Parts: sequence; C-alpha cells; structure tokens
Amino acid sequence: MASEEASLRALESLMTEFFHDCTTNERKREIEELLNNFAQQIGAWRFCLYFLSSTRNDYVMMYSLTVFENLINKMWLGVPSQDKMEIRSCLPKLLLAHHKTLPYFIRNKLCKVIVDIGRQDWPMFYHDFFTNILQLIQSPVTTPLGLIMLKTTSEELACPREDLSVARKEELRKLLLDQVQTVLGLLTGILETVWDKHSVTAATPPPSPTSGESGDLLSNLLQSPSSAKLLNQPIPILDAESEYICSLALECLAHLFSWIPLSASITPSLLTTIFHFARFGCDIRARKMASVNGSSQNCVLGQERGRLGVLAMSCINELMSKNCVPMEFEEYLLRMFQQTFYLLQKITKDNNAHTVKSRLEELDERSEVVQELRLLLMRSQEQERRSVELRGAWKQKGGNGMKGCLTCSYIEKFTDFLRLFVSVHLRRIESYSQFPVVEFLTLLFKYTFHQPTHEGYFSCLDIWTLFLDYLTSKIKSRLGDKEAVLNRYEDALVLLLSEVLNRIQFRYNQAQLEELDDETLDDDQQTEWQRYLRQSLEVVARVMELLPTHAFSTLFPVLQDNLEVYLGLQQFIVTSGSGHRLNITAENDCRRLHCSLRDLSSLLQAVGRLAEYFIGDVFAARFSDALTVVERLVKVTLYGSQIKLYNIETAVPSVLKPDLIDVHAQSLAALQAYSHWLAQYCSEAHRQNTQQFVTLISTTMDAVTPLISTKVQDKLLLSACHLLVSLATTVRPVFLVSIPAVQKVFNRITDASAQRLVDKAQVLVCRALSNILLLPWPNLPENEQQWPVRSINHASLISALSRDYRNLKPNAVTPQRKMPVDDNVTDEMLSFFLTLFRGLRVQMGVPFTEQIIQTFLNMFTREQLAESILHEGSTGCRVVEKFLKILQVVVQEPGQVFKPFLPSIISLCMEQVYPIIAERPSPDVKAELFELLFRTLHHNWRYFFKSTVLASVQRGIAEEQMENEPQFSAIMQAFGQSFLQPDIHLFKQNLFYLETLNTKQKLYHKKIFRTTMLFQFVNVLLQVLVHKSHDLLQEEIGIAIYNMASVDFDGFFAAFLPEFLTSCDGVDANQKNVLGRNFKMDRDLPSFTQNVHRLVNDLRYYRLCNDSLPPGTVKL
Repeated sequence: MASEEASLRALESLMTEFFHDCTTNERKREIEELLNNFAQQIGAWRFCLYFLSSTRNDYVMMYSLTVFENLINKMWLGVPSQDKMEIRSCLPKLLLAHHKTLPYFIRNKLCKVIVDIGRQDWPMFYHDFFTNILQLIQSPVTTPLGLIMLKTTSEELACPREDLSVARKEELRKLLLDQVQTVLGLLTGILETVWDKHSVTAATPPPSPTSGESGDLLSNLLQSPSSAKLLNQPIPILDAESEYICSLALECLAHLFSWIPLSASITPSLLTTIFHFARFGCDIRARKMASVNGSSQNCVLGQERGRLGVLAMSCINELMSKNCVPMEFEEYLLRMFQQTFYLLQKITKDNNAHTVKSRLEELDERSEVVQELRLLLMRSQEQERRSVELRGAWKQKGGNGMKGCLTCSYIEKFTDFLRLFVSVHLRRIESYSQFPVVEFLTLLFKYTFHQPTHEGYFSCLDIWTLFLDYLTSKIKSRLGDKEAVLNRYEDALVLLLSEVLNRIQFRYNQAQLEELDDETLDDDQQTEWQRYLRQSLEVVARVMELLPTHAFSTLFPVLQDNLEVYLGLQQFIVTSGSGHRLNITAENDCRRLHCSLRDLSSLLQAVGRLAEYFIGDVFAARFSDALTVVERLVKVTLYGSQIKLYNIETAVPSVLKPDLIDVHAQSLAALQAYSHWLAQYCSEAHRQNTQQFVTLISTTMDAVTPLISTKVQDKLLLSACHLLVSLATTVRPVFLVSIPAVQKVFNRITDASAQRLVDKAQVLVCRALSNILLLPWPNLPENEQQWPVRSINHASLISALSRDYRNLKPNAVTPQRKMPVDDNVTDEMLSFFLTLFRGLRVQMGVPFTEQIIQTFLNMFTREQLAESILHEGSTGCRVVEKFLKILQVVVQEPGQVFKPFLPSIISLCMEQVYPIIAERPSPDVKAELFELLFRTLHHNWRYFFKSTVLASVQRGIAEEQMENEPQFSAIMQAFGQSFLQPDIHLFKQNLFYLETLNTKQKLYHKKIFRTTMLFQFVNVLLQVLVHKSHDLLQEEIGIAIYNMASVDFDGFFAAFLPEFLTSCDGVDANQKNVLGRNFKMDRDLPSFTQNVHRLVNDLRYYRLCNDSLPPGTVKL
C-alpha cells in the first residue's frame, strides 16, 4: 500500500506540474510520455483504482478514468477474466459510494467508463448491468445517478461508434429495444410522481378576468373538456431536487426518442406528462412566483423551470421529426398537436396585463439567465458546489458550466416544433376534420408578428414559406378543388400579405427596421437588411402566385402612395449657385422623406419580384395590371433621369442623396425584371402593330441614355447598363437600333475622345450594342432580318472598339514555341480563345482552327508546363487550366475534323502534364486534366473501341476490337492513382466520370477493363473505405463497387473476395474466415452495399481488437 500511496503522491505532483502556467512545453511532453508509459503497463488499472478512491485531485481522477477508458475500449480482449470481474465489481461500488461528493464531470466520466464495460460485456459477462441501472432509478436516493447512467447508456449503446462489430451493434440495439417499454414506464412514473406530489400543495391562484378563459379556439383544439381542464391546472412550484430529477428524466426521454421507433410504448399518459412540463416554458406567472422577496436563488430556480419547458419541447420535437408514422400512432400525433397548440394559444393570448410580444420577450430568457449566473458565481464555495451538483445535468460533457444549454430558448424550441409540424405532418393532419387548420394559422400569425428578435421572425417566415409551398403543390395536384382550397385560406393569406408588407415599411415599422444592419455582409454576401427584405418578398411572391388579384390590389396602391411623394419632389427643387437643390430642410420633413424613399425602394423591389406572375399563360388575363405597373415604372425612371435627382443637393446629403440614388436604381432594376413581359408584349405588338409598345421602349431608352455617363454614380450607371442589356437581348424589338437614344449610345461608345466608362459598365454597354446587331429579331423570317446591313454596322462597331488595340506597335517578335513573358496577358489571351472556340469554332473554319490548336500544342512544351504548374495557385496554373479547357472543347467536337489531334492531345496529357501533377498534393490543374481525359474517352469512344452493328448482333454483347490500348490503359491507371490521393473533390469527380462512362459506354464490361483492371479498382475503393480517408463519399463508393462487381459477381465472390481477405494484414485466419462468411452472396444493390459496409466495419474492428492484445498473446 505504501508503494500505491507513493505513486499517488508522485502522480498528484506530476499533474499539478503539468497544468502549472510555468511548465515548459518540453517538460509537458516528458510528463505526457511518462503518463502514457505508465498507462500501458499491465496492472496499471489497480493503481488507478486506488487513486480514484484515495484522492481529491480532479486531474488525477480524470487521468485514472482515462486509463480505464483506454483499457476497456482498446485492450479489453487481452485483460484476464478475473481482472475484468474485479473491475466490473469495483467501479460501480466506487460510483455508488462517492457519487454525491464527486465533481459532476468526474462522476459523468465514471458513469461512461462503466457503460463502456456494459457495451463490451452485457449481457453475457455483465448480466446485471442494465438491471443495476433500473434499480438505481427506482431507489429515491440514487434516482439522479440512475438517470445519468440511463442517458449515457442510450448515447453509447443505441448508436455505438465503429469499435464494435456490426453483429454486436445489432445485438445491443435489440437488447435496448427490449428494455424500452420498462424504461419509458419508469420515466413516466418519475415525472408523474413529481408533478402529482407538488400539484397537491400548489396554491390555487385567485380568480382573474382571464384565468378561466378557454374560448372557442381551445374547445376546437381540445375536443375533450377534461383535457382542457387538465391543461388549465396551475403549474406547481418544484423544489430544486425535484427539478433536477425531472430535467434528467426529460433529457433521457429526448435521447430515447431520437432512436426508438414510434410505437405503443409511447403511451398517452407519457405524452400528457411531457406536455405538463412543456407548460413550464410558457407560464410566466409560475416563474415570477419563484422570485418573490427579491431572492436571487429563487429567481434562478424560476429560470430553470423555464428550462424544464425547453427540455419537454425537445422531447416533443424528437417525436415530431420522425416522418415515418405508423397508422396506430396517428391518433397520438393528433393529440400531441392539440396539446401543443393549446400552449401556442397560451403564448399568444393577449390581455391588458401582457401584450403577446412582451410575453415572448419574457419567455426568451437568455439574457436574464446570464445575469443570474453571475450572481450565483459570487456565492460561497459550498453553495456553489451544491448548485453545480444539482444542476450539473444541464450540461453533460464538461466545458463551461451551464452556459452550453442556455443557448436555446423556449421560443426557439417552439418555433422548431412549428417548422416540423408544417414541413412533416401538416399533409397528414389537415385531413382530420377535428383539427382546425385555419385557427392554427391564426395563432401562427400572432406568434410570427410578435417575435421579440429578428432571427425569430426570419424563422417564422420560413415556416410560412413552407406552408405556402405546401398549399401551392396541393393546388397543382388537385386543380379541380383549387377554388375550394383557396376560399378556405384566402382570409389568412390576405392578412399575411398585408402584415408582411407593413413590416418592410418604415411607415409602420421604423423602430425595428432601423435596428437592422445594412453594412456588414454575411456568408451569403447580403446584409441583415437585405436578408430581411428578401425573405419578406419571397412570402409576398408566393402569396401572389396563389392570389394574384388580391396581391396586386394590396401592393399597387401602397406603391402608388409612395410614388406620389417621389414624383412630387419636383416642386421643391430650386436653382442655387452651384446647381439644383431640394428645398426640404426641416428635420422632421427630412426624416419623413427618408422613410418614404426607403419604403419606395423596398416596394419597387417587391413589384419587380412579382414580374414572373404576369407572363406565360396568364399574359392576356393579367395584361392590364402589368401594363399599369410598367407604365408607372417607365414614368418614374424617366422622371429621375430628366430632373437628375441623383445629382441634386439636399439638406442631409449623407442620408437623402443615397436614398434618391437607390430609388432611381431600384426603378431601373424593377423595369428590367419586366423584360420578359416586354418580350411577350413585343410578340403581341408585332401582330397588332401597336404604337403603345413603341412608346414604352422609346421612353425607356430616353430614361436610360442620360445615365450612361462617367458623371453618374456607379450604382445607377450599372442599373441602367443592365436594363439596356435586357432590352437588347431579351426584348429585341426591330426598331430598337433606330431609336435616337440608342444611336447616342452607339456614338458615345465609338467616340475615341469620349471618356471611358468603368470596366464593368463598358463591357455591359458593348454587349448590349453587339446583341442589338447580332441577335435575330423575333417573329421575323430570315429574309427580313437585314443581315447584310447589320453585319456592316457590327464590323464598324468592332473596328471602333478595337481601334486602340490595333494601333499598338509590337516591340519585338515573340518567337514561336515561347509563351509571352507576362502570364496575365497569356491568361487573358487564352480566355479569349476559349470563348472563341466555344461560340464560333464552326465559323472560324477548319484550317484556322487547326492552326491555332497546333500553335498551342507546340507552345506548351514540358519545360514550359513545369515552370507554369510548379508555382501553386499562380497565374501560370490558370493559363494551363484554360488551355486544357480549350482542348476539352476540341475533343467534344463531333465528326472527323479534329480527330487527327487526338494522339497529340492524349500524349500532351499523359506524357507532359500528368507526370508533373501526379504526385503533387496541390489540386491545381488536376480537375481540368481529368475532365479532359473523361471528355476524350466519352466523345471519342470509337478511337479506342471499334464496333460495327453486325458484330454487335452476331456476338450479343460486342467484344469490340481494341485500338490505342496503351493510351487507354495509361488513362485508366491515372484515374486509379487519383483515388489514392487525399483530395476529396477530385475523388468525387473522377468516380462520377467512371460511373458515367460505365452508364453510357459500358466501361466496366469491356474486356480489357474486366480482365485487367476491374478488381484493381474494387480493391482500391475498398481500401479507401477501410482507411476512412473519404468517409463523406461512403454511399457513392459503395454504389461504384457494386456496379463493378455486378459485371462478374461469380468472380467477385469466388476469387476477388477471398484474395482481398488473404491480403489483409492485421487480422488472423479465423477472423478472415468470419469476414468471408458474413459477406452474404446477395446481388441486389441495397443488400450488397450493406454487406460491403459490414465487411469494412468488422475489418476495422478486428484490427482494433488485435492491436489491443498484449505482446505474445496466443490466438487460438
């Protein structure tokens, strides 16, 4: 014993030294090595058992438990049976003796170590493992400990890690399922007992004007009067110990519900009990009663009662997330929904004392809890230790105390429930006549528009979007019932539309909108304000799809009101010495103008978002509304351009000027959104020869042209350019080129003396002008397209645009075979040629195309390629990638024109590019190279495999004559090598390419692949699964192995599988035989892939077991 005690003192000293601030990293490594060596000794666990029972040093206890954990999970097979019995006996006794005094993280770790033993030995060698847990739960003194053990067991045994064989995993799951009914009964009993015990002593509150109010809605939701009465009982005030036990029980239930199937084991009694505890989250009065007399501890207990509501909702949500619902469980679901919507009614009930929003703010308790935690931390050490002990279960796996579980409020959990209800179960529940869906939408409406946070509001908008999508798909599948369905929901949808529109307007919602950040970009490159507006407009658009007339009649008058303000600004413009000035100076007037302009900008975006609902089959029916909108938009854009509001002086230039620019830009963008409607109108106008359409386009151009100037802000300039591109590309009226305003744009762009626009705008304008001349006019025959005149005009345009380039004088002649010195120039040149090949290779003609390809092939020598590629991420790499993309276009060209280049292209790939990149970890160039190889095979199959129709008929499955075999083999070898590299994106791409070649060309069936490559590929893919290097692609790899094996199942089962197992190291002959026997000879895809994953799992497990055996172990 003296040696054990000496070892303990030495270990305490080492652990203290290790965690001391002054200890160097080198010394820490020495200590770590010493501790690891100690842990590997046979019998080290005996010392650790002594340490656990004799020390109060947290570091020492944690180290000792880690030694046990390592022993059980990695070395258990090699532990003598007598030692195992002793460990199984001693650790539970230690836990039982010290569980009340151990720090909660040590206690939880010890629980896990005991559960790990059960994972290995229950029930064969540890037959009373689960019985002991049930006994702990049933004894009042050890109930919390039993619940912790139960939750840990559920976590570790229901979905165990892969250090078990598949057979053992299945056995454990079956063993646990056999215990589910007993466990759920115990947990129900615990919760009911606590509730009933404290309900008896709960004080009945005095009557109030609202206390007995259930209303018609509650009667609809709960058909049984007794149910409503039960849920209206006052919520009991629990003591700390009871709350702790209930929280543990609810956590157990939540985890159990995550994996057990829906069945009769989940009784109505259990569901009712869970809903009782869910009420803790929405009952503010009970929590306030806990904080009377200014007691800080009582206040925190009140907050934790709210957390009981959160845990109960977690249980409910686990059940809700299951999409597969047995018929016999549907009635339970209906009861759950009824009870949950009772809670929703409680949350959203409005009365004089509390508005809905203030109630939601109080339920969203996180900030209050943090303050109370700070008070707790100031208490004495003994009180603090007891508090942590009582509430340790709020957080299980170590870390920073209770904060980990305080990130989810009751409101967030409730919102999760509503999302699950709408997305998973609404279709199922709506058919029940006793479930009032419209009343539910009323509650959801109140819940949505009284959310205390923006995130909560966004989440609710997502729920409405799910509902509107459901409604749209339902109507499309039952067109005959469309009117009946819409009539049922019309009032709710109109109300939703009006409120969402109000929420995006400063006129109604200024305080909240001003809180939104409009500067910081998120991961989706949008600001908080942009996200808010986008999500709101998506809801508006979906309502428009269902109720177009109502939506338009709601939106357009609001837009019109704000437009009147904007169009009326002209009367306030006065001339000053430096230009024009807006004569609105009063602070209140400026603020009102700012709000109106912001609202107009949002409403213009809304109108633009609805453009798609005026085209196609409904064009004629909604023509009048669309024409009204477009005419107003044209008027607004012309107005802004004519009086130049973007350059006007204002009293608050930092606010009003950006507002005026934004409104002008949004009006142009909204008009651009109607370009497809204008194109459809163009077709109609062509038949009717209407002047109205001509006027619309001409006026639009009058609004756009003044903005194409260097004196206009970029935001406005780019909006004008995008509108011009849409008119030239989508609408394409015959008369566009003859409009004076368009001629001005032509003249400005081709004028050498004119100042150049910013690059992005210059490109857009040039594209628009080119498209005006190049794209065919709609609804006109070929002989009326005036191609000769347009061709001459286009040549003049290109000549003017390239004038400066053609005037450049070359400094020196670049020798052939040498790349230009500047890689950026080469990159741009190759981008140009890539575009040329993609769009105009037919027009270029064969001789010119051949000359370009040959020039490039000569230019990219091996030395030049190596120099470019070896600098990772460089412009040189991009140049090579562009060149390979050009070759991809070439090899895809049908016909025989470019076939003579195939040998040179394959040679370039396999002899020059591939050797440079093969062993480099960098992904540069690889993806493009393998895509080129895939395109070469896919589009030039006959280059490798000659086949005739007659041969196919004669031989059934054609054994084509093989040509260029060395090149084909080299390409396949390169694909195989790529599967041995860590780049998961390249792996996924190349696996897809092989599967595509098999689907389209029967690659795996070809004789050369079948006889020399097939099982090499299968072997590589199996090894990838075994080594877990690409675990994200498990499913795709399994399917590929099946497709390869299915070519020759007999060969796979009789030859490959035994050979693969023989070559596996780290497993003995008996284990190999077991692996072979367990691989069933199933030939369907699901069973085969399941067998593959079983083989991989068990192979890894056996290796882990064998590695854990002590040296010299004799294996029989």
